[in-house]
Amino acid sequence: SPMSSQIWLSAYWQAVLDQNAPEMRKYFHEHARISWHNSNECFTTAAFIRANCEYPGAWAGEIQRVAGTEEAPITVVHVYTQDRTCSFHVTSFFQISQGKIVTLDEYWGDDAPPPQWRKDLGLSTPIQTGQTG
Repeated sequence: SPMSSQIWLSAYWQAVLDQNAPEMRKYFHEHARISWHNSNECFTTAAFIRANCEYPGAWAGEIQRVAGTEEAPITVVHVYTQDRTCSFHVTSFFQISQGKIVTLDEYWGDDAPPPQWRKDLGLSTPIQTGQTG
C-alpha cells in the first residue's frame, strides 16, 4: 500500500542520513546497481553504502516529495549537514523488487542562491523565505 511504501522510504532515508551501513544493507538487493548521474558514477551495493557512510560530516534531511508507484517510487529529499554548511536536493528513482532496491538512479543538486544576473533582472521570488534552494 502507499502508506507502507511511505514508511519504508522514510526508514530507508533515515538509515542513509544516519550513515548506518548495517541498516542500509537491509534495503538493497545484493546485486543492485546505483547510479549518480551528476558525477557519472555507477556503484555496487557495497561500494554505494561505503560511499554514503564514509562521506564526511553528520547529516540530516527531510523527504519533501514522494511520487511514482510502490515498485518504482521517486523521492525528492532535502539533505544537509547538521551544521548547515552544505545543502543539497536529491531526486531518487528506485526500482524495488521483493522489498529490496535493485536499481537506484540519483540526481544530486547543490543548493545555492540564484545567480546575480537573475537577481538583477528580478525574475523570481523565493519559494520559501529564509531558505536557499
